[in-house]
Amino acid sequence: MKILILRFSSIGDIVLTTPVIRTLKTQLSEVELHFATKKEYLPVLEENPYLDQIHLLEGGLSAFISQLKKEKFDFIIDLHHNLRTLAIKKQLGVKSFSFNKLNLQKWLYTNLKINKMPNTHLVDRYMDTVAPLGVKMDNLGLDYFIADKDEVELNWLPESYQKGFVAFAIGGKFATKKLPKDRIIELCDRINKPIVLLGGKEDAETGETVELFFQRDEKKNEFAEGLEALGKKAIVFNACGKFNLNQSASLIRQSRWVFTHDTGLMHIAAAFKKDIFCIWGNTVPEFGMYPYRTKFTIFENKKLDCRPCSKLGFDKCPKGHFKCMNEVSFDFYLPD
Repeated sequence: MKILILRFSSIGDIVLTTPVIRTLKTQLSEVELHFATKKEYLPVLEENPYLDQIHLLEGGLSAFISQLKKEKFDFIIDLHHNLRTLAIKKQLGVKSFSFNKLNLQKWLYTNLKINKMPNTHLVDRYMDTVAPLGVKMDNLGLDYFIADKDEVELNWLPESYQKGFVAFAIGGKFATKKLPKDRIIELCDRINKPIVLLGGKEDAETGETVELFFQRDEKKNEFAEGLEALGKKAIVFNACGKFNLNQSASLIRQSRWVFTHDTGLMHIAAAFKKDIFCIWGNTVPEFGMYPYRTKFTIFENKKLDCRPCSKLGFDKCPKGHFKCMNEVSFDFYLPD
């Protein structure tokens, strides 16, 4: 049996497909498992031992479909369910099973604040898609595999971090899913332990601002004013843009705790069964993408009638006040 799984983006969504990948491979006999995604997301899947082949969408869809036709698949598992995957299913002409995206329910929630979302995690909804094949959820949670070449040695970090550190994923695809800089500084001060800031090159400037604020020589920066009351006991290392995705995942795996926005690194942390503190802005856990099968604490401002304002996010707050992040409170305890 030859099966094709479709999920083209993004990091978190692809990580959440890993139980489907694993259970198909381990519970069906003599199955050859293929996965189709965008080239930029290859690092998420390339070390997954349950996949036999990965097909990368790089150029036009027609050429990609022609490539897939040659494989002569028996089934398609569509975990993306958009116009692109509809075209693929139509052209390949084999039996398919498609994920229900619940677009109507999401529209009702974001536009009318009527919550009709099921109390079900997205992973379990993915698993419902493959139930007709006789596949059932196991007890192993999410998977994430890192090549040896991407494992980060602790001696790459400053000496003060080598006895334990907190990973703080400060990135996010949309601005309304991320804390402002001054609130990141405030949270780092509350954490009061060695912190590694994780994110892409686009987060490097924010990470540098936060790192400078906590330097012992107390260099001045534009965010110092108004934050003098902070203890400045935290030690912050800005790793944003300095490591690739899998190296960042390695740092998350070696951390003691993970603080994160609603982003892909949150789900990677869940795959490593980390104790997660997740910060929610314009999105809400009720969409079904909270950390899966691991201990987690949610920080969110539930006093607003404008949340959720989007299932994804915006470049800026539609209301102009950004209270979901500006007024979210941080209540937690980290043992020594």
